[in-house]
Amino acid sequence: MINVYTSFHFYLKAYFMPTESKNFCIILAGGVGRRLWPTSRKSRPKQFVDLFGVGRTLLQQTFDRFARIIPTENIYVTTNDDYEAIARAQLPMLPEGNFIGEPINRNTAPSVAWGCYRILKACPEANVIISPSDQAVIGQEQFERNVNDALKFVSQHDGIIAMGIRPSRPEPGYGYVQMGDACGAENMFCVKSFTEKPERNFAQMFMDSGEFLWNTGIFASSARHLLKHCKEIMPAPFRQIETDGRAVSDLDEEAKLVWDYFSLFPNLSIDYGVLEHADDAFVMLCGFGWADLGTWHSIYEAESRGEGDNVVLGSEVMLDDCHDCIIKLPKERLGVFSGLDGYIVVENENVLMICKKGDSSAQIRKFTNEVQVKLGGKFI
Repeated sequence: MINVYTSFHFYLKAYFMPTESKNFCIILAGGVGRRLWPTSRKSRPKQFVDLFGVGRTLLQQTFDRFARIIPTENIYVTTNDDYEAIARAQLPMLPEGNFIGEPINRNTAPSVAWGCYRILKACPEANVIISPSDQAVIGQEQFERNVNDALKFVSQHDGIIAMGIRPSRPEPGYGYVQMGDACGAENMFCVKSFTEKPERNFAQMFMDSGEFLWNTGIFASSARHLLKHCKEIMPAPFRQIETDGRAVSDLDEEAKLVWDYFSLFPNLSIDYGVLEHADDAFVMLCGFGWADLGTWHSIYEAESRGEGDNVVLGSEVMLDDCHDCIIKLPKERLGVFSGLDGYIVVENENVLMICKKGDSSAQIRKFTNEVQVKLGGKFI
């Protein structure tokens, strides 16, 4: 529970916050990461895992990335209530009120809405950058420049900015944003269309046209403007929250209030639930390197490859005549492989998975469903 001092300090910031501290960040860390099974498990999804053996989990790496731009006390984490304790343990430097634990999964739009709702109590003029917790970013300095430019833009204009990356390959597992007319700011364009996970031939057409960017899932807006859009697309829960009559003058009461009505939120993503309906959506052509870490295939495509075009993630292996594989084993485990061509080999706790790389998402979805039905949840 949040004590009186924490609540008082939280709301006092609204009156004494300097101009440079009006920038906030919301890290979305509530997914279950089923497509990266068995490394990502129900008890500890991928965002809480040190996927690359670097000593920092994906959530911690995301925090590190934004802590160079945003004051620590202005960084918020939304996650499922089951994982809030893990998030707190991994980011102990964050104030207690900066963690938002949700009672059920409702995708990213409700998460963002609640985050903005809370942030606006601390700073009515807040600008927010919203980011998933499961991405790789290359080129921190360019990333910082792009984020700062986006935050500066939304501090001066009503609108929502999607951060876009020029495609380097026709990736069917990513979302795409089509650039429209230039809007006057450098590398900023109106959004013409969104397309989620197109077929490979369409992804090739998008790439060849030069009009489409990868949608990173990183967005910037003023908290006030973004919450306005959320209320328009999800009016029912906010109507209940705002007419409930209970005091929301401290974080404990706010959390109880939103918790009671969270099930009323629809299952909507922020990009396709909110941005597709916004008439003031923009896309920024960004210059940093980026990869989504949602599937084994996307990790293979994003990572640098060793001999034989193999990707080995923080594992001790000996490879003989192996090609185009991705391998992740537990620490202090040696793997010896010979003659593998295009395989995923992943071991974690009580599960070893070996399968063809191919369409790994569909395969893993099939595996996890069958394991759940036949053997129960202990392997999921």
